[in-house]
Amino acid sequence: MEPKVSVIVPVYKAENYLHRCVDSLLAQTFQDYEILLVDDGSPDRSGEICDEYAKKDSRVRVFHKANGGVSSARQCGMDNARGEYTIHADPDDWVEPEMLEELYKKAKEEDADMVICDYYINYRRKQIYKQQKPKSLNHDAVMRQLLLQQLHGACWNKLVRRKLIEDFGILFPLDMTIWEDLYVNCCFLMHEVKVYYLGKAFYHYDCYNNGESLTKKIDMKAISSMIDFVSYIEDITDSLLYERELIKLKCIVKNSVWCSNLYSDEYFFNLYRDINWKYIWNIWTFSITEICVKLSILRLANLSKQLYAIWILYGRKIRDKFVR
Repeated sequence: MEPKVSVIVPVYKAENYLHRCVDSLLAQTFQDYEILLVDDGSPDRSGEICDEYAKKDSRVRVFHKANGGVSSARQCGMDNARGEYTIHADPDDWVEPEMLEELYKKAKEEDADMVICDYYINYRRKQIYKQQKPKSLNHDAVMRQLLLQQLHGACWNKLVRRKLIEDFGILFPLDMTIWEDLYVNCCFLMHEVKVYYLGKAFYHYDCYNNGESLTKKIDMKAISSMIDFVSYIEDITDSLLYERELIKLKCIVKNSVWCSNLYSDEYFFNLYRDINWKYIWNIWTFSITEICVKLSILRLANLSKQLYAIWILYGRKIRDKFVR
């Protein structure tokens, strides 16, 4: 008998937090599920910890592989999953005991192909409830909200019918280290699937502890992945129909490039050069909103960087127009 749900956990340098994650998954009130721990060549004791769990509980299956990044780890889990539905969890996060029971119950009641729920963001001293209610349950409308960053693109707050992922030929892009989950969800939502929203939070997204997480590290590879994602979306969608969403994505990528301090001013200026003025408007209005919400040294510092970016873009535009 195949399990009703497969929970996929990509594991890398998570020895300090893995117990919390797996223990919360094993404490589910739901009974018919499996946990796939994919050790992505972790150099610490994460792989050993995974094996210890597999020896104690038959619901845990472990896969050891050479380091290939978060996408390859997620895909390894998908390739070996047997559940009717799948959901993902990151090894430094944790979940509430009722998560699988309530998500699966709603999926069956509504005959849904994807069930989206709310989640918590956990910091050192506070917890924030993040509602993820779509404006519409139409698959295309949900996809647009994901692209506009109005809904989180993660796989860990979405229970998805596994057979459809296989039927649609959807694979995690192995060259991406970030937004790989957003890509897969968008590919899924491009089809006429049935989406349901459950207005409860079960997943705790830890934004404080693990700096080595496969999913929370921002570097040149991550930014390259973001650029690749935009190219992928341009390839699989009508650029005119999704113009607003693509501009928003490009502004996000451009801002990440600038704030990372990893690239030259020239690269920043020429990246998506056709939307430079839209980028200026985007970060200017965003910065004003941020200041109105909360003044802080960090936010003012970020505003300073953004205003400098505006100066570079504006100054070069004037130079290109009047100086030959």
